[in-house]
Amino acid sequence: MTPTEPAVTAAKPGPRPRSVRVVMVGLLIAMLLAMLDNMIVGTAMPTIVGDLGGLNHLSWVVTAYTLATATSTPIWGKLGDMYGRKGIFLTSIVLFLCGSALSGMSRSMDQLITFRAIQGLGAGGLIVGVMAIIGELVPPRERGKYQGMIAGVMAIAMIGGPLVGGSITDHWGWRWSFYINLPIGAVALTMITIVLHVPRKRAEGRVDYLGASLLTVAITSLVLLTTWGGTQYAWGSATIIGLLVVGLAALAAFIHAETRAAEPVLPLRIFRSGNFTLISLIGFLVGFTMFGAMTFLPLYQQTVQGASATNSGLLLLPMLLAMMAVSMVAGRVTTSTGKYKIFPIIGGALITVGLFLLSTMGVHTSRLTSGLFMAVLGAGMGFIMQITMLVAQNSVQLADIGVGSSSATLFRTIGGSFGVSLFGALFSHRVQHGMAGGAGSRGAAVTKAGAQLDPATIAKFSPDIKNAYFHAVASGTHIVFLCGAAVSVIGFIAAFFLVETPLRGSAAKKPAEGSEEQPQLVADAV
Repeated sequence: MTPTEPAVTAAKPGPRPRSVRVVMVGLLIAMLLAMLDNMIVGTAMPTIVGDLGGLNHLSWVVTAYTLATATSTPIWGKLGDMYGRKGIFLTSIVLFLCGSALSGMSRSMDQLITFRAIQGLGAGGLIVGVMAIIGELVPPRERGKYQGMIAGVMAIAMIGGPLVGGSITDHWGWRWSFYINLPIGAVALTMITIVLHVPRKRAEGRVDYLGASLLTVAITSLVLLTTWGGTQYAWGSATIIGLLVVGLAALAAFIHAETRAAEPVLPLRIFRSGNFTLISLIGFLVGFTMFGAMTFLPLYQQTVQGASATNSGLLLLPMLLAMMAVSMVAGRVTTSTGKYKIFPIIGGALITVGLFLLSTMGVHTSRLTSGLFMAVLGAGMGFIMQITMLVAQNSVQLADIGVGSSSATLFRTIGGSFGVSLFGALFSHRVQHGMAGGAGSRGAAVTKAGAQLDPATIAKFSPDIKNAYFHAVASGTHIVFLCGAAVSVIGFIAAFFLVETPLRGSAAKKPAEGSEEQPQLVADAV
C-alpha cells in the first residue's frame, strides 16, 4: 500500500452508538461556540463602538478573530495527531473561554482586538478538534449519520446568532455577548472531560516551529491582502503588493521547510492523494461562494426588500433548512450504501444553478421567489458541505486525521476570506457605477465613503436617490452571484474527477473472537 492510499480495512467495532451520541452532544456544543460567536458579536458591534470608540479599528475586531482562527487551524490539527485529541481539544476550549472573558472585560478597542485574537486561537482548535475527534471515533462509512447534526449547528448559529446577539445587547449589554460563552463552554468542557476517552499519544519528534511560523506568515499576508485589497488600500498600492510578495515568499519557504521537517505541521504527502487535492480545491471553492452568498444576501434583503436586521436572518431559513435536510439525507445514503461521489457532483450543479438564479433578482423580486432560489443554493450546500470533510479524512492515513481535517477546514476558511473580499470589491465598484449612472454626481457622492449604507441613512435620501441606490445594490448583488456561479462551475467539474475509494469501515464483517486484529474500542463513554 502506498503512503497516498488510505487504509481500507474491515469494519472495526467502535464506541457503542449511545456512547458516540453522548460524546457528540459535547462536541456540537463546542462547535456551536466557535460558529455562534461571530454572529452574536456582529450584532453587538454598533453598541461596542459607541461604548469603546475606535470606529477606525472596527474591522480589526473581526479580522483579528478570523486571522487567528485560520493561522492556528493546521497547528491544532498536527498537535492533536502528535499528542492526542482530548488534551489538545480541552486546551482549545479553555483558551477560547479565556479570550471570551477577557473580551467582555475590555476597556478599549485595542484590548478588545487583542482578546478577540485569543478567542480566535481557541476557535481554530474547537473546529478542527470536533472534526478530528469524530473522524477518530466514527469510521467514514458511519460518519454520514452525524452530518445532519453538524449542518444543524451551522443553521442554528446563522439564524440564532443575530437574534440572540440583539436580545443580549438590548437587555444585558454588549459585554454579555462574550460572557454568554462561559456557561455554555463550561457545559462542553465538563461533558468532554467526563465522557470522552481516546488513546493518549506521546510523539517522539519535535513540533515543527519553523513550518508553523512560515505558514502563519503566509496565511496572514494572504488573508490581509484579500481583506484590505480594494477597500482600505487600492489593489495596486505598495501595501497590497508587499503583502502579496511576502505571502508568496513565505509560502515557498514553507513548502521547502516541510520537505525537510521530521514532523511537518502540514505533511505534503497528503497532497499526493488525488482525492485529497481535489476535495481541498472543492472546499476552497465552496467557501468562496458560500461566504460570499451569506454576506450579500442579508444586504440585499435589508436594502432592496426592506427587511429588518433580525428578519433578514429569518429570511435565510429556506437556504439553511434545505442545507440541513439534504445533508441529513446525503449522510444516511452514504452510510447505507458507502457511495458518495455523486453528492459533490449534484451539489456543485445545484450551487451553480442557485447562484445563477440569485443573480437574476432585481428591485421587484418577491421574498417568496428569492426564498425558492435560496433553497436551491442551500440544497447544493447540503450535498457538498460535509462530504468534503468525509472525503478529506478518508483520503489520509489515520495518523494524519488531524492535519487532514485541519487542512480541509483551512482551505474552506481561506476560500471564504477570498470570496468575501473579492466579491466585496466587485459589489462596491458596481454600486458606485450604478449610483453615478442613476443619480449623477449626487448619487456618486452618497456612496463615495462606502457602498454599504445603514437603513437609517437610506431613509433620509430623497426618493430619486433612494430608488437609484436600490437599483445599484440589486445590480451589485447581480454581479456578485453571477461571478459566484461562474466560479462554482470549476468545483462542479472537479467533482467528476474524484475516485470513489471504499470508505474505511465499509465492510460489515465481524472479526473473529480471539483474533489478533480484534481492535480496542477507540472511545468508551461513562
